[in-house]
Amino acid sequence: VQLQASGGGLVQAGGSLRLSCAASGRTFSTYAMGWFRQAPGKEREFVASISWSGGSILYADSVKGRFTISRDNAKNTVYLQMNSLKPEDTAVYYCAADRGILVSDPDYWGQGTLVTVSS
Repeated sequence: VQLQASGGGLVQAGGSLRLSCAASGRTFSTYAMGWFRQAPGKEREFVASISWSGGSILYADSVKGRFTISRDNAKNTVYLQMNSLKPEDTAVYYCAADRGILVSDPDYWGQGTLVTVSS
């Protein structure tokens, strides 16, 4: 599975962005998908995960209520809708695929897309 993330950019605090992650391969619908992020000088951290069917979703506490993860298996794409963005959301965002129920130890990683939130 190859993953291509896009949609990052510069946004003011309080604004919104939608990230997309397009996957190659016909087995996309069998993978749990997720988003991670890495801020400058910090370790990569979990953001959100969605099961293959979309029936199970998990969020980090820091984004709960502001971010929404979704997927379209017909388009081999997973999304991350980010609302009410804060400067502390600034990071490179990575999508990931996992053979498990939800993403925990990803089998595949995308290349990352930079999100910058200005105050």
